[in-house]
Amino acid sequence: MCKSPLAVIFLAIGPLLVAQQPQPVPETRAAPQATAVASSAAVPAKPNTLLDGTPVKLRIGRNVSSADAKVGEHVDFEVLEEVQVMGVVVIAKAATASATVTEAQPKRRMGRGGKLEMVLDYVRLLDNEKAALTATAGGKGGGHVGAMTGAIVATAIFTLGGSALFLFMHGKDITIPKGAETTAYINGDMPLDMARFGVAPSAPAAALAPAAQATLAIDSTPPGADIEIDGRFVGNTPSTVSVAAGSHQIAVKKKGFTGWSKTLNVTGGTVHLIAELEQEPAKQ
Repeated sequence: MCKSPLAVIFLAIGPLLVAQQPQPVPETRAAPQATAVASSAAVPAKPNTLLDGTPVKLRIGRNVSSADAKVGEHVDFEVLEEVQVMGVVVIAKAATASATVTEAQPKRRMGRGGKLEMVLDYVRLLDNEKAALTATAGGKGGGHVGAMTGAIVATAIFTLGGSALFLFMHGKDITIPKGAETTAYINGDMPLDMARFGVAPSAPAAALAPAAQATLAIDSTPPGADIEIDGRFVGNTPSTVSVAAGSHQIAVKKKGFTGWSKTLNVTGGTVHLIAELEQEPAKQ
């Protein structure tokens, strides 16, 4: 099992950081549209496997501040939505996940802000095993900084009560408040013994065989929207997800924009969807 996580970087760079957060861009198009492109190439499924890049929604369990955090201390998170493999729950809602503080500096003289860096470690499965986590979908490699540092600094990682935020600034220390939410991702494919999750060992192999699969490549304008398939959160745009053949309800949502949805019947191959979101009118 992979134990080389990718870091979640929290850097205090004063008011400039807040200014760097992306702002919604008004859309001028008349109505949401979708483009679907079918392909005959299907992505092979991996039965009994917790797949690399599977999203896991987390909520931090306590305040963490650069003013008093210590390098090496562990920070607990709570899983907000269960994760299933082949219809079987393998990560329960309210399961625990863990991160480690790898750098902590309080604010200093001459206007220098504090620094706070945490590395996502693992999430606990129902069979008590640990699955390695990373801060970004598809993140590979063992470097604790990684190539995503710039993107993480420039975008909102945590949300609290539905409002996007990167951090709370108290003076020039960094504080990540209790209850802030983030999406982590499984780091590397993890084969599972399904008998440990309540699937009878004597069940015929055909009963565990995956159904026919299709692949959905989902983008949005603007990007960074939540994707829900059949009412379940699966990641943020742009993302590629596998679904069973059949009818599915696809929803794309982003704060400040009108929601987009589509009912799609797929039989296999790859379907590309582009959700063009309209900005909500300003409240009077």
